[in-house]
Amino acid sequence: MILIGTSGSTKCDWQLVKDQKPAIRKSTKGINPFFMDDIAIADTVSTLGDEILQFKDEIEVVYYFGAGCSGRHFAAMVERGISIVFKKSHLYVKEDIVAAAFATFEGEPSITALMGTGSNACLFDGDIVRQEVNGMDFILGDEGSRSHFGKNLLGKYLKRQLPADIQRDLEQEFQLTKDDILLNVYIKPYANVYLSSFSQFIKERIAHPFLHDMVKSSIEEFVEIYICSVKNYENYKVHFVGSVPYYFHNIIKEVVKEKNIKEGTYIEEPIDLLVTYLIKKHYNV
Repeated sequence: MILIGTSGSTKCDWQLVKDQKPAIRKSTKGINPFFMDDIAIADTVSTLGDEILQFKDEIEVVYYFGAGCSGRHFAAMVERGISIVFKKSHLYVKEDIVAAAFATFEGEPSITALMGTGSNACLFDGDIVRQEVNGMDFILGDEGSRSHFGKNLLGKYLKRQLPADIQRDLEQEFQLTKDDILLNVYIKPYANVYLSSFSQFIKERIAHPFLHDMVKSSIEEFVEIYICSVKNYENYKVHFVGSVPYYFHNIIKEVVKEKNIKEGTYIEEPIDLLVTYLIKKHYNV
C-alpha cells in the first residue's frame, strides 16, 4: 500500500492505494510548514481517521507534495510531522509543483504552471524537475495566484483606487475596516489564505473591466517571470494546474495567445492524474 497527499495552504487531498488501485479518498485541512510546526502537522494528518489510519503499519511509502516544502528545513518539518503518525512508512516529501509536473506529464518535456492560493512553475523532462525562478510565497511573489489577486484588490481598496461600484460592493459584502485588513495580513497566520478568499468576489465580477485587467496583469506577471524565464519556452507545451486556471481560464487563454505560448492541459486538482502516474512509477506497471 502507498498513501499520496497533495496539499495547498487551504486543503490537503489524500489517496490510499491498495492492491495497485485507488482505494480510499479523504481530505484534511491544508498543511503549510510556514505556519505549522511538526506537532500541528501530525495533528492534521491524524484527522485522516481510522478509515485510512487502520492501515498505517502496512503503508510502505507516503508520497507527500505540499506548499512550503521547497526548502530543506521546511520539508524536514513536514517529514517529522508525518512520521509521528506513519512511523513505519518511508517518506517522499516534495513541494506541490512536483505533483503538478508529475500529473501533467505526457511523455515529453513540458512546462507546468501551478496557480492556486500560491503560484509556481517548472520544466519537467520525465526525469528532472527544473525551476528557473523559485516560488516566493505571497509576500515576495505568487504572481498570478488567488492570494496575489486578493492582495492587489485590498491594496487598491486601502489606497482608494477602486471604481466606486467595486468599492461599494466590497464594503457591503465584507464590512471591511483598515484595522481588520492589517490584522489579517500582518498579525494572524495564513494571511495568504485570507487574501485568496477575495478571489471569489473577483470571480463573480470578472466581467468588470477593472477587475478583468487587474487579474490579467497579475497573470501576465506570472507568465513573464516563471514561464518566459525557461530557455526556449516557446518550444514547450505549457500545462496549467489549480483553481486559477479552472476559474479564470479565459483570461489565461488571452495571455497565452498574446505570448505565443503552446497551450497544454487545464486541470483544477492534480490528485487523480498524480495517483495514476505514481502507481505506474511505484509498481513499475
